[in-house]
Amino acid sequence: MMAAAKSLLARVALQEDLNFLVTNRIPRRLTTQFMGWFSKRTNPVVRDLSLAVWQLFADVNLDEAAKTEFASLHDCFIRELKPGARPIDPDAAVLVSPCDAIVGASGAIDGTRVIQAKGFPYTLEDLLHDPELVDLYRNGSYVTLRLSSSMYHRFHAPHDLRVEQVTYISGDTWNTNPITVKRVERLFCKNERAVVRTRLAATNQMVTLVPVASILVASIRLHFLDVLLHLRYSGANVIACDATFRKGDEMGWFELGSTIVVFAPAGMGLCDNVREGSFIRMGEPLLRAR
Repeated sequence: MMAAAKSLLARVALQEDLNFLVTNRIPRRLTTQFMGWFSKRTNPVVRDLSLAVWQLFADVNLDEAAKTEFASLHDCFIRELKPGARPIDPDAAVLVSPCDAIVGASGAIDGTRVIQAKGFPYTLEDLLHDPELVDLYRNGSYVTLRLSSSMYHRFHAPHDLRVEQVTYISGDTWNTNPITVKRVERLFCKNERAVVRTRLAATNQMVTLVPVASILVASIRLHFLDVLLHLRYSGANVIACDATFRKGDEMGWFELGSTIVVFAPAGMGLCDNVREGSFIRMGEPLLRAR
């Protein structure tokens, strides 16, 4: 019995080693840029073969998609959903999940110390590069939301809010899957990301969304900016904004799949359904004001 258990653990470890090597020990930036170009090819043969391979390796559910035919692999990645596919929780005290995701590390922030994975902390200073936000979220709350490649890739406003500023931070494109997150220290602080500062309309509280890029997906589209944030972006790092959204309104999308870390000030706590490893849909309760 013990020998069988050890053998199983060895196989799991080997699979994790292979996954880590295949998805990280390659030219990550070049591979990501190539995938961005390749996924937009509209040649029917290339498109159909790419979609077939993707669906073979990923649990893709297109039943909720607003359309059934796609111009390219990229067109399928950023698909819209049928109206009503994601009901928005109406409770005024609740901030909803901005995206479909698997909940990662989450909970209370220990001073400015946040957990990436067990034994792997990082700091607000390293992630946000903004002293004002660091002070604001000291001892606050956070939720890590991981989007897999097969999920719905658009993200939405968690409440009625106004976007005040976006800070673009260029970086690497490490895979953000669980295998890599528990092996690479301060991974979110190393990867390309955008710090999206928003202010809630009802309470004037600041809630910040940090979309973090991943290998194959270093492109973030925000509807309120006229630029695409990606590895070749060379514009202003701090972009002033004045864009208002209602709860559930679409804010943008990832080109494939990645992670969004949500930060809230002290006084907001996680909703009961938010547990590490659980699946959450856009529009379901995420944070509640105490």
